[in-house]
Amino acid sequence: MIREAMLYDKLDNNKVKCKVCNHRCTIAPGKRGFCRTRENRDGTLYTLIYNVVSSEAVDPIEKKPLFHFYPGSLSYSLGTIGCNFRCKHCQNWMISQISVDEAVAFEIPPETAVERALATGSRSIAWTYNEPTIWHEYTYASAKLAKEAGLATVYVTNGYITPEALKRISPYLDAFRVDIKAFTEEFYREVTSAKLAPVLESAKLAKELGMHIEVINLIVPTKNDSPDEIRDLSKWVHDNLGPDTPLHFTRFHPEYKTLDLPPTPVKTLEMAHEIATEEGMRFVYIGNVYGHKYENTYCPKCGELLIKRDGFAIVDYKITPQKKCSYCGEKIPIVGEYTESEQPYI
Repeated sequence: MIREAMLYDKLDNNKVKCKVCNHRCTIAPGKRGFCRTRENRDGTLYTLIYNVVSSEAVDPIEKKPLFHFYPGSLSYSLGTIGCNFRCKHCQNWMISQISVDEAVAFEIPPETAVERALATGSRSIAWTYNEPTIWHEYTYASAKLAKEAGLATVYVTNGYITPEALKRISPYLDAFRVDIKAFTEEFYREVTSAKLAPVLESAKLAKELGMHIEVINLIVPTKNDSPDEIRDLSKWVHDNLGPDTPLHFTRFHPEYKTLDLPPTPVKTLEMAHEIATEEGMRFVYIGNVYGHKYENTYCPKCGELLIKRDGFAIVDYKITPQKKCSYCGEKIPIVGEYTESEQPYI
C-alpha cells in the first residue's frame, strides 16, 4: 500500500528531498531513494511500504536484546522490506536487501497490529528485523495507537534516523535499541555504506528525548575488534549516554557477504566486556554465546547475581519492586515491572 510520505521537501524540476534518514536523498521523478522504499511520483514522495509486513512474531523482549526494559515480557514484533544500510554481514538480508517489488509480504494496518499485540499478551510492540526508520509513516501511526492502548513501544534500529523524524515520533517511542556497529568511519563506509557520526548524534538525541537506550556492538573479526576501538566506543557510551546504559557485545556469525570470516572468538567478547567495565560501564553483556555468565545481570556495587538468564528466558530475578538489589539495596536501572508469569520461553 502506498501513501504520501512525511518529512520531505519539494524541489525544482519535480525533485524531492527525503528527510527521514541521514542519507537525505534527493530523488528525481520516477526514482527511489537509497532504501528503495520511497518513490518520487511527479514531484510527490510516496512510501511504498505502508502496512507492508514481511515478518511477524511474538518475541521475548530479551531477544531484541533489551535487558533493562520490562524484563521477562513479550514484545509483538514486526518487520517490513528494505533498509537504508548495505551491511555486508546482515543476518536478515533476505528482507532488508531486496526491493518491495521482489518481496513476499502481507498487509497489517496499524489498528490491527495493536489489536494483535494486545491479543498475544505482549507488553510492547517492536519494529525490528529490518530498519524501522524507513517505515516512519507506519511506525508513527502504530506507535500513537499503541501508546493509547497502554503498550510500550520499541525501535530496534541502526540509528540513522534524522533529528526531524526522531523528534516527531519521540512522544510515542519508549525504547531505542541502537546498533553502534563500529567506532570508525572507515567501517561504516566500507561495510554499511553509511556514516558513524549521525548514529552517535541520534543516540544522544534519543537519550535527551527521554527514551530508554541500550547499545549493541556486533564484534566482527578483523573489522571492528581492536582493543583501542572497543575502548573508544565504551568511553563514548559512558560519557554521552551514561554508565548505566546497558552495553551488549555480541558474537558475529558469518552471513551474507562475509562468509569468509570466522565467528567471533569468545575471548574477544570477554576482552570487550573487561575493557568496557574498566571504562566505568556498569551493565555490560555478552550476546550470542548461550550460557555465558555475562548474559546475566550483576549488581555493580556488591557483585551479586540479580537476573539469571537461560537464553532469552529469565530463570531467577533478585531485584526488588523498588528496583533495588535484593542484597545491598543498590538502585538498579530497570524500566517497567517484571512479571514472572509473562515469561514462557526457555
